[in-house]
Amino acid sequence: MESLEALVAHIQGLSGSPEELAHLHSLLKQADGEPLRAHAAALVPFLAHLSPETHSLGYLYLLEACATSSSNLSDFGGGDFLVTIGGFLTACSADQIRLAPDKFLNVCRVLKDQVMQLNMPIRGIAPLRAAVPKIQSSPEQLTPVHADYLLLCLLAKQYKAGLSVLEGDIFEVDQPKDLFLYCYYGGMIYVGLKKFPKALELLHNAVTAPMSSLNAIAVEAYKKYILVSLIVNGQVPPFPKYTSISAQRSMRNHAQIYAELSTSYSNGSKTDLETFIQSNSAAFQSDNNLGLVKQVLSSMYKRNIQRLTQTYLTLSLEDIARSVQLETPRDAEMHVLRMIEDGEIHASINQKDGMVSFHEDPEQYKSVEMVEHIDSSIHRLTALSKKLASIDQNMSCDTAYLMTGRDRGRFDYDDFDSVPHKYF
Repeated sequence: MESLEALVAHIQGLSGSPEELAHLHSLLKQADGEPLRAHAAALVPFLAHLSPETHSLGYLYLLEACATSSSNLSDFGGGDFLVTIGGFLTACSADQIRLAPDKFLNVCRVLKDQVMQLNMPIRGIAPLRAAVPKIQSSPEQLTPVHADYLLLCLLAKQYKAGLSVLEGDIFEVDQPKDLFLYCYYGGMIYVGLKKFPKALELLHNAVTAPMSSLNAIAVEAYKKYILVSLIVNGQVPPFPKYTSISAQRSMRNHAQIYAELSTSYSNGSKTDLETFIQSNSAAFQSDNNLGLVKQVLSSMYKRNIQRLTQTYLTLSLEDIARSVQLETPRDAEMHVLRMIEDGEIHASINQKDGMVSFHEDPEQYKSVEMVEHIDSSIHRLTALSKKLASIDQNMSCDTAYLMTGRDRGRFDYDDFDSVPHKYF
C-alpha cells in the first residue's frame, strides 16, 4: 500500500471529474481492507486535510476504515469523532458516496450504534436524516438508514422528526428485513403521535409481509397490531388470504393473551375488560405495552358511545354515563364533546336540559374543499395504479424474483439482535 500521505494526495487531486473519481476509486479499492484499517489511528489527522463535500469518496474510505477498525472509537477522540461522522453525513456529495454505498451504510450504522451506546440518540437524528436521500437511488427506495433513523427518533421521543421519512411512497425494497423494521418503527412513531390509523397501516404491513418462518419483529408487531386495531376499529380483522398460514399460527401462539384481550373487548363490558387488564398487567408491562393497553380500555368508552348513536336519536348525559359505565354525566359530556371535535360522531348537546341529540353525517360532498380533496385522491390513486402496473411488469421479467421461491432466505430471531427489546 502507498503511504498515507500519497493516498491523501491522490484524494485531493482526483476528486473532480467522473473520470478522475473512477481512477481514484480504483486506487482506494487497492488500499482498502486490513492494510488501511491497520493504520486507523493515524488516519484521523489526515481527515483534517480533506473536505467532506469536495473529497467525499476518499473521505468516506478513510472514515469507514476508522469507524469499523478494531480500535475503540475513544482512541479517535470519542465524541469529537462522532461530530466528524455527523459532519460528513451532512455535507458529503451524494454522487460520490453512491460509488461506495456499502461503506456509507457502515458509517451510518456505526453512528447509530455509538449514539445508542452513549444513550444520546438525539445526536444521530440530524445526520441520519441528511444521509437518507443521499444514499437513495430514487425517492421511492427503502434503505437500511430509514429504519436506523426511525429507531433513533423513537429512542429520543422525537416522533415528529420521524414523519420526514414516513410520508413518501416506498416501492423499492432491497432487503425484507429493512421493510420489517421500517414498518414496525414507523408504526410506533405514529402510535407515539396518536395517529392510530396510520400506525395500523404500517403494523398491518409488518405482520402480513411474506415470510418463510417466524421472526421476532413480526410477533411484537402483531401484539401492537391487535391493540391498535381495537383502538381504531373496535375489533381485530382476520388475516388477509395472502398471509402465510404458518406465520398466522405462530403469531397467534405467541400473542395468546392479546387475543384474549380482544375477546374481552368485544363483549363490551368495561368492568370485565378492566379486570382482565389488571390481572394480566405484569405480562403487558413486560412487553412494554401496558400504556397502549390502557388506551384500548379508554377507547371502549368511545366505542360504546358510538353504539348508542345507532340506537337512539336523543339521550341524556346521565343515561349515556350509565350505559357506558362512566362515573358522572360530566364525564359523559367530556367524552361526547371530544368525539364531536374529532368527527367521530355527529351530535349536539343541550346544556340546559343535559340532552344529547345524535345527527346524520352533515357532509354533502359538494363543497369546494371536498371536491378538491376527492380530485386530489383520484389523481394520486391513478398515479399509484400506473406505478404498480409498471412494477408488476418489471417483476414478471425479473429472473431474481422468479427464483425467490427456490432461493428465498429464511429469517429467525438472530436476524434482529440489534433491535432493542424495549421497542418490540
